[in-house]
Amino acid sequence: NTPPSCASYIAGLVFKWIKAEGGLAEMERRNRAKAALLYELLDSSDFYRSPVRPEDRSIMNVPFTLADEALNEAFLQGARERGLVELKGHRSVGGMRASIYNAMPLEGVQRLVEYMREFEAKHA
Repeated sequence: NTPPSCASYIAGLVFKWIKAEGGLAEMERRNRAKAALLYELLDSSDFYRSPVRPEDRSIMNVPFTLADEALNEAFLQGARERGLVELKGHRSVGGMRASIYNAMPLEGVQRLVEYMREFEAKHA
């Protein structure tokens, strides 16, 4: 049997990238900082809500809902116009989901939080 050479090659590239970026500890630090930025907004807002208890929250996928579901499409459209894509939540759950995996820079999360604040100010 031939090992999955393409998958092994890609995994090797990812491992080298992680090492070049500072290793696993640095990846964890970055991911916790990104998640904290987003959760701070969610926890301080009456317009957005996190359906996940703080002790169960992910630092990779951050689901949230808007206070008024009727605004979901407007939120997604405005996000797309700003280059913020794939925020629609899972079809079985609804709402929104920000996937902030390793390759997502802090600046991307900052842009999302900025947009969320603007949207809240306009629609709250």
